[in-house]
Amino acid sequence: MNLTLTGFTGRIALVTGAGRMRSIGRSIATTLAKAGCDVVLTGTGKSPELYPPDELSAGWRDIESVAEEIRALGRRALTVVSDVTDPVSVEALASRVLSEFGTVEFLINNAGSTKGQDRQPVVTLPVSEWTRVIDTNLNGTFYMCRAFAQHMIAGQRGGAIINISTLGARLLAAGTAAYASSKLAINGLTTILSGELGRHGIRVNGVCPGLIDTSRLDDMGRGAAWSGLVKAFIPLGRAGTGEDIAHAVAFLCSEQGSWISGQNLYVDGGYTNVPLMGA
Repeated sequence: MNLTLTGFTGRIALVTGAGRMRSIGRSIATTLAKAGCDVVLTGTGKSPELYPPDELSAGWRDIESVAEEIRALGRRALTVVSDVTDPVSVEALASRVLSEFGTVEFLINNAGSTKGQDRQPVVTLPVSEWTRVIDTNLNGTFYMCRAFAQHMIAGQRGGAIINISTLGARLLAAGTAAYASSKLAINGLTTILSGELGRHGIRVNGVCPGLIDTSRLDDMGRGAAWSGLVKAFIPLGRAGTGEDIAHAVAFLCSEQGSWISGQNLYVDGGYTNVPLMGA
């Protein structure tokens, strides 16, 4: 007998940070659409001159391109440019989504801070960089959870919230104070929320990706150093893909994952140590 994940048909999923071509967010959004969800996609409206070269050559259009993929699967897609660091923007997003779709059953908080000048020791870390990372990762996740959990409770349909964290919250490597601290706090928020929302039939879990082959890590290259990193630290012998993370998210949203809550699941190929600052 074949095992098929169920519980998606006619459900509404919202995925933040879903606009990059080689990304976790796009994979999550399209996977949930394939499972049967209509999907709300958010992004920051990144200017095209900041796109990676492969996106430029492909004529990529951020969340609009992902929306086209979802519509081609026969599902509805709504795109909204939204800033998770701004609680007013988050409330406006919630109002827009509820006006268009009436509900959200699956909230996937995937938006994360870009790599900047934050990957350095605490004693030299600019306060502005600490604030930038915390505002996007931790505060943004809090604002989204707060706004949408209120509506999920009122809707009395249950649902699932998935917070995307990182292996870095376990490694706690030198030079990653802002990023790792924000994600470690997200892991705590995930567990706390699961205790608060469980009586409303809302499950809250975290997914913590390891080394994932996305455009976010293009600064590391894909040559000998990358291959050596994979060989040295990932027992399963390959970097992860966006689909690897998306499959974990889908399971946690499914009826088959309906008795799992308050967990932070590390999806990392068995990653074993700390090779680089800020990977």
